[in-house]
Amino acid sequence: MKIYELAPSPSARRVSIFLAEMGIDVERVSVDIRSGENLTEAFQSKSANHLIPVLELDDGTTICESIAICRYFDECYPSDKSLFGNSPIEKAQIEMWQRIVELKGLLVAMQAFRNLTGIYQDRETCIEAWGEVSRDRLVAFLPELDQQLSKSPYIAGENFSVVDITAVVMCNFMKNLNVEVDESLPHLQAWLQKVSTRASVSR
Repeated sequence: MKIYELAPSPSARRVSIFLAEMGIDVERVSVDIRSGENLTEAFQSKSANHLIPVLELDDGTTICESIAICRYFDECYPSDKSLFGNSPIEKAQIEMWQRIVELKGLLVAMQAFRNLTGIYQDRETCIEAWGEVSRDRLVAFLPELDQQLSKSPYIAGENFSVVDITAVVMCNFMKNLNVEVDESLPHLQAWLQKVSTRASVSR
């Protein structure tokens, strides 16, 4: 099997950190999305959403969307310390916070970046004002995470999970928007320092 990706991209980083946490190594194929390689017929035949990352299995089956790829590996390699949770309540809490962090944080950060920089203006409409609004929405979301982390060591509870992977990718990516986790967010700052030392994140 192999994963088609642009390694530094947020979506690819989520998969890479997840697999590193599980101790799984998969062949990687770099896709130059800035030049539009993902727009080619050959790539789009593999990716239902025409984006990276894409997991291609040995039988030719492909899976796109980073969390779907992570779920595939989670099911293939069951563990009593699943990053998606084990008990019903743990699974529900992780799913809940995964949605919150993704929809109010990571995706908003990516919207801000794409619209402010116009990096893909050759293939999408970029509106600078929407980029500014998105950046403001991201900044407004960070205190919510700080408050949650005042209650538990990790975002969805007592254990490191896929939510923390999404959040650390978000925190690293938002530096491109000149948004930092500073002393005004003490719980989020302490959490970020802690998770950044994990081998899966720091490598």
